[in-house]
Amino acid sequence: MSLQPIILSGGSGTRLWPLSREAYPKQFLPLLGNNTMLQETVQRLTGISKEYTAQPIEMLPFTVVCNTDHRFLVAEQFRAVGAHVPTIILEPVGRNTAPALTLAALQVMETGRDPVLLVMAADHCIENAAEFRRLVALGYERAMRDLIVTFGIVPTKPETGYGYLHRGAVFENHTEVFVLDGFREKPDYATAEEYLTSGEYYWNSGIFMLRAGIWLEYIEKFVPDIYNACRKSFAARKQDGDFVRVDAEQFATCPSDSIDYAVMERLAPGFAVLLPLAAGWSDVGSWSSLWDNRVHDDLGNATDGDVYVHDAKDNLLISQHRLLAAVGVDNLVVVETPDAVLVIPKQRAQEVKNVVQYLKEQQRDELKQHRECHRPWGTYDVIDFGQRYQVKRITVNPGHTLSLQLHYHRAEHWIVVSGTAKITKGDETFLLTENQSTYISVGTKHRLENPGTIPLEIIEVQSGSYLGEDDIVRFADVYARGTENKK
Repeated sequence: MSLQPIILSGGSGTRLWPLSREAYPKQFLPLLGNNTMLQETVQRLTGISKEYTAQPIEMLPFTVVCNTDHRFLVAEQFRAVGAHVPTIILEPVGRNTAPALTLAALQVMETGRDPVLLVMAADHCIENAAEFRRLVALGYERAMRDLIVTFGIVPTKPETGYGYLHRGAVFENHTEVFVLDGFREKPDYATAEEYLTSGEYYWNSGIFMLRAGIWLEYIEKFVPDIYNACRKSFAARKQDGDFVRVDAEQFATCPSDSIDYAVMERLAPGFAVLLPLAAGWSDVGSWSSLWDNRVHDDLGNATDGDVYVHDAKDNLLISQHRLLAAVGVDNLVVVETPDAVLVIPKQRAQEVKNVVQYLKEQQRDELKQHRECHRPWGTYDVIDFGQRYQVKRITVNPGHTLSLQLHYHRAEHWIVVSGTAKITKGDETFLLTENQSTYISVGTKHRLENPGTIPLEIIEVQSGSYLGEDDIVRFADVYARGTENKK
């Protein structure tokens, strides 16, 4: 008996802009606690192999499907919670959940096994992890019999932002398992109220259990174009450490479709079952839902960071960079980051999409990344810039190294704030410690490394005629990057 967790982590999370950006979306953020959404998804399965089954379930290592730009984030966040680094399948372009699951199933079948897949999004909240594990164990027994299992969230209000699942008859006299009778699109408010009153409808969680071979059988039957494009792109894959790189040209021909539309809604009655899940689930898909899931003060305010509140109620107030003061305001979302501030009424939180559209049209960097940029070796933060100069705070994690590189248009001055830096400059290699510095002239090959056991912090002052991140020529890189991630 084996269970293969599959995490689909392809979302950009722009509904939570400016906290969530394309380069660092919400699944990598600690929105509801100390761990990120991805880390919570990993950890909520701990203990499932022993808790609820007569025979232990063998938990296989995770498989994650994500886009290329997020691959190092996924690996590092697994390491940070002491989890085994998963197999990470890289999507060259986003094609929705059905192709992502097809790639994962093909990868799993390469092992010679056909386990039950537990398919989850990377960015959902489930407060009662023990209840979730209990239902996974219950679903596992049905999935082993070649049924597809889906989890319906017991609704707590007439929600118009989710699709719904309709339950049919009780399945084999088990009071917690029902025949899946069908899907319903996002309803209007009156219909959502009817769904809630009837007790027969559930929010569509997008969580599934099924054998890998069953998924491949159905996707080939119902959408052969997806199956064939994925099969060809996977057959031409390349292994890059923990990363599986499918062929970009073949994968680009793949149609975009969801698991629901591609397979689930085409199944004949009796081939899928529904398990109601009442465990404090949320997809944290908007600022209002984040407020719902945060701890509130006596006046309903949810705050994070350096926040002062007076005569205000029912607000979501987040400050990352400076003091945020809210006086005499109600039902607002105010989010402050180092490079952007959002102010929006909570009931209009979905309209942040208008901001995102504007940023896309204007090709603004604030859509894509935060001021602090994450790299596989650490982070850098642009703390000041102007005509012909730029100042960065660079953090290099212990044991990590930047690429061996040069710049044609800028010089750099490095000052060590803390830690020990190993510097390669031309033919020289030397160490610098706190308060020591070095100068890298234009056109000089150089590399920065942290040989120590604590993070290395340096200030980098750039000067020159062009300071763009694309003025980098790499000669060697331990992360085998091309040009998609600079430094």
